[in-house]
Amino acid sequence: MTQDAFVEALRTWPHRGVPGNPSAWLLQVARRRALDVLRRDQAFAARRDAIAAELDAATEALDAHDALGAHAGALRDDDPFADDRLRMILLCCHPVVSDDSRVALTLKTVSGFSVGEIARAFLAEESAIAQRLVRAKRALRDADVGFTMPEGAERVERLSAVLDVLYLMFNEGHTAHEGDALLRTELAAEALRLVERLLRHEATRSPAASALAALFCFHAARFAARTADDGRLLRLAEQDRRRWDRTLIARGFQHLDAAAQGTALGTYHLEAQIASLHAIAESWEATDWLRIVEVYDRLLTLTGSSVVSLNRVVAVQMAHGAARAWTELARISKTDPVRRSYLYHAVRAEVLEALDRRSEARDAWVAARGLTGSAPLQRHMDQRIAALTPSPATTDVDSASPRPS
Repeated sequence: MTQDAFVEALRTWPHRGVPGNPSAWLLQVARRRALDVLRRDQAFAARRDAIAAELDAATEALDAHDALGAHAGALRDDDPFADDRLRMILLCCHPVVSDDSRVALTLKTVSGFSVGEIARAFLAEESAIAQRLVRAKRALRDADVGFTMPEGAERVERLSAVLDVLYLMFNEGHTAHEGDALLRTELAAEALRLVERLLRHEATRSPAASALAALFCFHAARFAARTADDGRLLRLAEQDRRRWDRTLIARGFQHLDAAAQGTALGTYHLEAQIASLHAIAESWEATDWLRIVEVYDRLLTLTGSSVVSLNRVVAVQMAHGAARAWTELARISKTDPVRRSYLYHAVRAEVLEALDRRSEARDAWVAARGLTGSAPLQRHMDQRIAALTPSPATTDVDSASPRPS
């Protein structure tokens, strides 16, 4: 409903002007859309009045908020949370909800992610994500959470979850899990806009937010070079680096300098450092792979993430060779959820191909293809599978050759 309200605003405000109370207007539109849906779905009839009352109360609270000047300056344009989407993200990241559930709830409610998209982001089953969402909504209801904006330490506590949401928003924009497009540039641009909005204000500025903004800039700088003119996906090794956006790269280094002002080293700092090493490399081969492996080692120690392990394998292959990479890949447990992702099988295929184990590499690409709903990724994998598939002529010659005794 929130997205519908934003769409309606984009459609009507340019012609009718921005209303005096944009936040209340958006909530009023969302309320009407919610009621329309509820009227069509009799299964929710018993809860209709309660939901309508809650939304009415939220609108009244925002009206009172503006009229009385409560939480002075909360809706001023120079405040980060005058932005309605950022405001809604903060409200969803309430401390009564567990960390993972906060992010899942926000991605579903504010960004319009499907349960499947959220599940892939967390390497979790869809049923588990659905249960998280139910628990999050129940926690908010039981705590009788209102629409009051947090202040002080409570706001700082929620900012960590807000950054996590923006990180996952950008990830989906960087490589869409489903559909015909590789990129969802509007989603990535929105994540960058929101994190940079946080950085403009002392109350929400932090080294972690600066590092996240740097990471976004470095990755977004490569967007134009990630596909060929015919729509074919181009790997980092194949990209024309002259097409990288040098202005965004420079902006990324500015954010990275600001991130260094703090005393704590977080995951966003390390990911941004890796991205910066790619940004300054003149070519794929000239990349400082040894340094990248070192940073991945620190990141893996900090997070224990299986996805970090997979990305590290790619760097290890470039720095130390395919045999070493294969050994590192074997360290990932057979029960690790990451083995259910296309990324695991794609990395495995790359290493097997480098080891000249072509038949196994082909099988790995087939497995990877079956685990992604992205049409550009599927086409890329089809090309890799075709390149590893013996031609009929080769097969006939092989079958006619004498077998060793």
